[in-house]
Amino acid sequence: MIRESASSTGQGHDKGVLIDCDVHNALPSIEVLYPHLSDHWRDYIVERGVGNLEPNYYPAGAPLSARPGAVPPSGGPPGSDLDLLRGQLLDSWDVEYAILNCLYGVQLVHNEDWAAAMARAVNDWQVAEWLDKEPRLRASIVVPTQNPEMAAEEIERLGDHPGFVQALLLVRTEMPLGKRHYWPIYEAAERHNLVIGIHAGGSPGNPITPVGWPSHYLEDYVSLAQAFQSQLVSLVSEGVFAKFPGLRAVLIEGGFTWLPSLMWRFDKNWKGLRGEVAWVDRLPSEIIHEHVRLTIQPVDEPPNQEYLLQTMEQIGSEEMLLFSTDYPHWHFDEREDALPVELPPELERKILVENARALYGI
Repeated sequence: MIRESASSTGQGHDKGVLIDCDVHNALPSIEVLYPHLSDHWRDYIVERGVGNLEPNYYPAGAPLSARPGAVPPSGGPPGSDLDLLRGQLLDSWDVEYAILNCLYGVQLVHNEDWAAAMARAVNDWQVAEWLDKEPRLRASIVVPTQNPEMAAEEIERLGDHPGFVQALLLVRTEMPLGKRHYWPIYEAAERHNLVIGIHAGGSPGNPITPVGWPSHYLEDYVSLAQAFQSQLVSLVSEGVFAKFPGLRAVLIEGGFTWLPSLMWRFDKNWKGLRGEVAWVDRLPSEIIHEHVRLTIQPVDEPPNQEYLLQTMEQIGSEEMLLFSTDYPHWHFDEREDALPVELPPELERKILVENARALYGI
């Protein structure tokens, strides 16, 4: 486990040695979007009595949903107070940059025009209330994936803004993300040198496990890893990275310990079935190593530290893992537990800062 050393997440480390690649900012209320919406859409929300679009990915009473003390003095949702974020994360951890992933339920709206208007408003709110007020923050562009052309338009609108470093998708989608249906999003992201961030969540209308609807939140939460695996296989098999060779994707809040066995299976079966995917012209694991990164939280921590070290070695690349806290969600008690394994200093620094700096250009 990383402890009190000059390069650690513990005390005594140099200032500015962390880049946190998954921080969640939340809207205190839907009314904060009103200044960023047209009269038509403000009236639409008021007339229909829409209270909020906050998804229930993190039930308020579940221990994983928010760390102790994360509820702001105003009583708003965890992650909705910039000063609290500064005190609990940016200042206390000496974070150089933190990347915001706003999970407001834009992608859950079935009205495509309304979804596009809400995405635009959320992004403008992020600029006004977060990026303009705190230089250590960067953000993901929220896009309405219900309509990839509209999503691409939003990327075009904000793609050159220095505060945005990626476009945000959710892992549970209507169809696999490798499908050509979504390619306008990737084309726009590549053109603006933006990363595609694929985060846990989504509500496609399909069952959220391969065998149907689960009964419990535990099943929902654990099965997210299956969705990330399916999307990764789709992106490679459908030729997204062959079509868009400059594109990079980050799998956010989906774990990473499943990756080695998936790559082994993918490589093995590609050798016998490569004729049907001629554009996959090398081992799938090589494509994944080049184009895909993963955040470390939540860590699937085995009982023996050596097992986790072996898994990280089996990934086959030191450039793939990105440090994250998933603030304000609660995956660890002490800051030294955020990276719960003792690593060689060079690899530790890559995970803490250098991999993210190379990926996002910050």
